Amino acid sequence: MTRRRRPALAALGALALALLIAAPAIGQSRNPGERPAENSVEAGLWAEADKAELVSRRSAAHIDDDALNAYMKDVACSVAPEYCSEIRIYIMERPLFNATASPNGWVEVWTGLLLTASNEAELAAVIGHEIAHFEENHSVEALQAAKRRQAAAMALSLGVAVAGAVAIGNTADPSLAGSIADLTSILIDATYYSAVAMHFAYSRENEEEADRIGLKRLQAAGYDPAAAADLWRALVDQTGQSEFRSIRMAGARFSVFNTHPATADRIEAIDRFSQSQNASGGPKALNRERYRAAIRPHLLRWLRSDLQRRDWGMTIATVDRLAKANEDLGVLEFIRGEAHRRRNKADDLQRAFEAYRAASGHPDAPPETFRELGDLARKQGDREVARASYRRYLATTPEPADAWLVRET
Repeated sequence: MTRRRRPALAALGALALALLIAAPAIGQSRNPGERPAENSVEAGLWAEADKAELVSRRSAAHIDDDALNAYMKDVACSVAPEYCSEIRIYIMERPLFNATASPNGWVEVWTGLLLTASNEAELAAVIGHEIAHFEENHSVEALQAAKRRQAAAMALSLGVAVAGAVAIGNTADPSLAGSIADLTSILIDATYYSAVAMHFAYSRENEEEADRIGLKRLQAAGYDPAAAADLWRALVDQTGQSEFRSIRMAGARFSVFNTHPATADRIEAIDRFSQSQNASGGPKALNRERYRAAIRPHLLRWLRSDLQRRDWGMTIATVDRLAKANEDLGVLEFIRGEAHRRRNKADDLQRAFEAYRAASGHPDAPPETFRELGDLARKQGDREVARASYRRYLATTPEPADAWLVRET
């Protein structure tokens, strides 16, 4: 009986293995204006994306600012003019570095990314990358791959389970039967995680393709493609200064669930592309001033949201990069002071005092700057600076709730 079963089990295992290593289905590039056929897999994805888009549109995090939205749309149209009418950019006030594209043309860009970017070319690199996902139907490919891996993993797990049961049934040694059962369980788990790993490796292929297409779009639009690598270097620098070890180590830690290429590999690939384009000449714009003008009205609010993460090191690194332009220093030095004051380690309070004092010399310093400067000066015993700061606070803040306390000081 055992001999008759073995060929069938071997065939089942071979079939499952073939499914697991089969090349992923490659979707066709999307033509401008093209919509999915009814009752297709993609049509189902679009329907789900439409529902999710509505949730994002109604979300309190959605920034519904006409000027900023028009600017973002203009950048998107510059890198993908043929898809201009189909792409919707939603800016979400979330203090994390993230952007996502959906199969129906809806793209989210989070404010954490907008604070990390220092010019329009860096923003265009991200948008071009996300539109490449839309253009190449990567969401359809990912869904097809996931279904195939899941089916293959189930088939192989079934084969392993049946083989284990047969082996256990054919041995009279209880200890050996237990070992076979343990091995069977391990193999089933290994089969599952292998399928997961292969699926996410395939997703990394999508990411690499989106990088290549996005860089070509960036170049064609007249932007400097080197800006894409600069943005990733900035992210590496920020995460390297995080208060949390898990975040500092994230760039070096390999995981099967990391769908993007390794950061160092990604930067190297972008650098190679940029260097290959140097000889081609033509404009290589960054548009730093235009970008800063677009985000300036929102800078203080976004940075306040960034402080809510309580990752003071990353906030300070963000301020450092933004301050290189020597603009908006009242806002930036105030946020720097807030990060040091709230962390309150070693010499943080002295650093906070210096940052508040630097901010106070600029017309865009928030009124709270003078209140915090006054408090720290009072703690240091400098009542003259404290009183002058409090007076400026009262003069710049109409009827503050804590006016009585300030006047008592």
